[in-house]
Amino acid sequence: MPPFVETILVVFTLIAIGYGVAAFRVLKPTTGDGLSDFVFTIAVPLLLFRIIATAEFDHGAPWALWVSYFTAVLVTWSSAHVVIRSGFGRDARSGVVAGVTAGFSNLVLLGIPFMSGVHGEDGLAILSQIVSIHMPIMMAASVILFEWALKRDGVGTESKTPIALVTGFFRQLFSNPLILGILGGFLVRMSGLNIPVVADRVIVSLGGIAGPLALFAMGGSLRGYGIRGQVPQSVSLVVLKLMLMPAVALGMALLLGLPELQAKVVVAAASLPAGVNSWLIASRLGTGQRVASTSMTLGTAVAAATTGLWLLIAEAVF
Repeated sequence: MPPFVETILVVFTLIAIGYGVAAFRVLKPTTGDGLSDFVFTIAVPLLLFRIIATAEFDHGAPWALWVSYFTAVLVTWSSAHVVIRSGFGRDARSGVVAGVTAGFSNLVLLGIPFMSGVHGEDGLAILSQIVSIHMPIMMAASVILFEWALKRDGVGTESKTPIALVTGFFRQLFSNPLILGILGGFLVRMSGLNIPVVADRVIVSLGGIAGPLALFAMGGSLRGYGIRGQVPQSVSLVVLKLMLMPAVALGMALLLGLPELQAKVVVAAASLPAGVNSWLIASRLGTGQRVASTSMTLGTAVAAATTGLWLLIAEAVF
């Protein structure tokens, strides 16, 4: 049995336990919300802060890594948009939701503990290089396409100026705890200063529980979203997310000649299912909430098998 199978079993078992605890109401719903808030606002930002501040990045700016991953995002997002609009006759806003759902991997709540278990600290450091620009790029794309879709569907109440769009984007960006953790890590790294020993131990203690607690909280969240209908559309998006996106990432990694570990990490990252961001954007657009919720739930369940498949393929190819 490949060694990563154990990690996959542990990761998705923790998600399943969180789902079961929520389903049987072992904990109060407010407790689950509190755990999610702690993970998102404290534990994971601290973990990202320390990784960015202290990890060894031997290859400088990882341009080939970024090109490989975001080419996969672009191809998958565009494909999902076309499938939902042309194949299912949905509007532009639904196309944006479909693109986010198929192209926005759950790199933080699922990706961090998953990559840590499969590829260790070196793999986590490479993932952090993707995460460092993933959120800003995906947020910027979502904001721009959000405005375009509203105009295309004729439901926009007023047209925002470029200045309003830019200021709104940066307001969202710099109020995001994950972005603040990443920026803080870059500042410490560029300063050349060491994190004080006591502070570092506190950060390690809090960041160390981010992985398992994130998976547990994620399971509880999935119970809240669940399968809400529009299964055919959702299945098509799940197939694109879990099969097309890692396939494109694999092809780009080969084309650009990525080092072995970078190639394996980019394929694994692309193979992860969508997270809650797709549902949040659907709610903001006022459409596609059901397909986003169903896709997220089905994708997470199916990914327990498909991520293992892509890890096997990456091991064989690289």
